[in-house]
Amino acid sequence: MSGDEMSKETIYDKQCPIFYTMNIFNHKWKIPILWRLLENDCKPLRYNELRRRVTGITPIMLTRCLKELERDEIVERKQFGSVPPLTVEYSLTPRGKSLMPALQNLYRWGEEQMSRA
Repeated sequence: MSGDEMSKETIYDKQCPIFYTMNIFNHKWKIPILWRLLENDCKPLRYNELRRRVTGITPIMLTRCLKELERDEIVERKQFGSVPPLTVEYSLTPRGKSLMPALQNLYRWGEEQMSRA
């Protein structure tokens, strides 16, 4: 079996780290959400502030992505108050914060590529 054939077989193997990562970040809005939380020095952001910072996202999509990121232990949701209106803040978990170097590298790579275009 050639190297190309072997890599085609293993990329979709559930034990593949790339496939595992792709499954977590399978939606186009998840990276921008994380970037905005990282950009805020990892301080919590309220839902509406996050919605304003992630330009173009709908409230339904933001809620869906935040729930999935919370499920995957990337984002933490804290709710304050017991009656409406509730205050809800989102922040990165330690697992989410560990993504900072990778996201910064992706950002730098994108900057370099955009300057070449």
